[in-house]
Amino acid sequence: MTSFSNQLDGHSVWRREAADQLTQLGDWLREHDLLDVAMQARLDTAQSQLSTDKLRVAFVAEFSRGKSELINAVFFAQYGRRLLPARAGRTTMCPSELGYDASQPTSLRLLPIESRSQPQTLAEWRQTPEHWTQLPLDTNSPEQMAVALEKITEVRRVTIAEARALDFWHDETPEDNPLPDQHGMVEVPRWRHALINLPHPLLAQGLVILDTPGLNAIGAEPELTINLIPQAHAVVFILGADTGVTRSDMAIWREHLVVDDDRYDTRMVVLNKIDTLWDPMNPAADVEAQIQRQRSHSAAVLGLPESRVLALSAQKGLLGKVNGDGRLLQASRLAHFEQLLGQTVLSQRQQTLAGLLDGTVTELSREAARLLQVRRRDLAEQLIEFNGLRGKNTAVIQHMRLRVDGEEAEFNASLPRINAVRAVHLKLKREVVNTLAGTRLAAATAPLQEALAQPGIKLGLKKTYAEALGNVRACIDATQQLVREMDTMLTTAFRQLNADHGFSLELPTRPDLSRFVDTLDKLERHHLRYLGVTQVFRLSQPDFTARLMQTLMAGLQAVFAAALKEAALWSKAATAQLDTQMLERRRSFAQRADGISRIQQAAGSLEERLAELTEQENALRQTEAQLDQLTSRLRAAMPAHPELRQVA
Repeated sequence: MTSFSNQLDGHSVWRREAADQLTQLGDWLREHDLLDVAMQARLDTAQSQLSTDKLRVAFVAEFSRGKSELINAVFFAQYGRRLLPARAGRTTMCPSELGYDASQPTSLRLLPIESRSQPQTLAEWRQTPEHWTQLPLDTNSPEQMAVALEKITEVRRVTIAEARALDFWHDETPEDNPLPDQHGMVEVPRWRHALINLPHPLLAQGLVILDTPGLNAIGAEPELTINLIPQAHAVVFILGADTGVTRSDMAIWREHLVVDDDRYDTRMVVLNKIDTLWDPMNPAADVEAQIQRQRSHSAAVLGLPESRVLALSAQKGLLGKVNGDGRLLQASRLAHFEQLLGQTVLSQRQQTLAGLLDGTVTELSREAARLLQVRRRDLAEQLIEFNGLRGKNTAVIQHMRLRVDGEEAEFNASLPRINAVRAVHLKLKREVVNTLAGTRLAAATAPLQEALAQPGIKLGLKKTYAEALGNVRACIDATQQLVREMDTMLTTAFRQLNADHGFSLELPTRPDLSRFVDTLDKLERHHLRYLGVTQVFRLSQPDFTARLMQTLMAGLQAVFAAALKEAALWSKAATAQLDTQMLERRRSFAQRADGISRIQQAAGSLEERLAELTEQENALRQTEAQLDQLTSRLRAAMPAHPELRQVA
């Protein structure tokens, strides 16, 4: 089986090759003056996504399930030792993100747990590096890195009142609270969040690993379950092979990991520590039967296909890799997990990017072909005109010059009507911007903001929340209606301009903003988990409700920004097409007038002008052929269901 590392290498090679070919296409279009501002924006978006695309994998488990050990085994075995702390008991005390940003130093950054007493989201805290503790990581010394990463496990002792304020003590669920010592102090994590910036080959290729702690810590961070975990391309949920699905495991699954039926292919379940079931006194068939029973039972309890539940031993897999013990590595079954992880994350992501690339190439080639067709039509008309001048006298040539001037004057006379179309379009565009403005979002969610800010127990919160999200959906619906009006208006105007001036204007496909309503629905489902009766105590804490609201607003702002960007790109594509064809028409008038003037000045220049036009027509045919070659080469690199390329 192919390791996840090799699969990621193949995916990265594909991305680089696709980005290079897209760059070549863009340079060629620019060189031939076939790239308007809208298509340039579309090209920039695709190039940026291909070059900076991130693959996010979240590992979620209750304490002592071997989560960090699995991360070590899959991603960091080449260091010859454990990199992330992994031992019996609680180790990962705060959520950790592993990735690589070349603009940042190789380091471990830690956000103090006291930041929970303030309303800023984790995304906002990332913008204030002075509030983080930073430790350097020496990539030439695995020992130094391992020692530094031990900081993640640090704890501190606080009073029960402090633990309650930090959301680690809940009077309504005493069985989940940490045990007080003889002085009445309890243990809480020292750090709220860890960012590990490491130039590891996989991380440098865009992999981001999210390592989460247990149930209590997950529930205390709304941003984890509302934003970070849902955004992951794959979520690996780890159970103990000896225990199966425990009560706390089930709580994590139900409260934070259940997704829509059509997205269960992003969820993988690992039954870790199968080595605890290995018993030389039992026949191998009995051990295997026990493992299979645990797989079947776990799949049934979680409502997953059994193929999404894998049994393995992360510890033995790591040991097998470090010691080069092929038999132990095979017995650990780690390779099967890596293969499925690659298929889950990389194949789907590659298909998504291939879809983006295909849409971009289609739009670029369509607009370029339309513009080339306009130029060919203008050349054909000039050839007909100038061929008609053969053997004609000066009066006929002068009459043609007057006709060209008349056509240009008629065209210029239509400019007020075109400007009126622009004015209506601009008005509708401003309404779209206003509908998706931050002030409109703030007004839509103001009742929820006020309800969450109320002290004590909050009644009727779900209703208020539903009303606020209804207001937000209404903004998206209103935007969709404005886009429809814009589409209707421009369709009518383009049809008239095509008839009057021989343009070939064609509106791009109107964006369907309903998918953003689907995004809001998913965001609402994730958020509702914090509004149930089990969260009554948390919702009475001002710090927690402030973080909850901040997290929600960050998600809603992202939806508004994405919807506005899509509507604006569509609008720009429509008007850029009009600008381009008007420019081409003016260029045609100038070329026709110049040709006639040259003929008037020298009788022999008619044949020269005809030869020039014929040469230009042949050049346009060659340009069209080159466009077909470039786009065909790009499409050949992105089949409908791209297979992952393997790198030896």
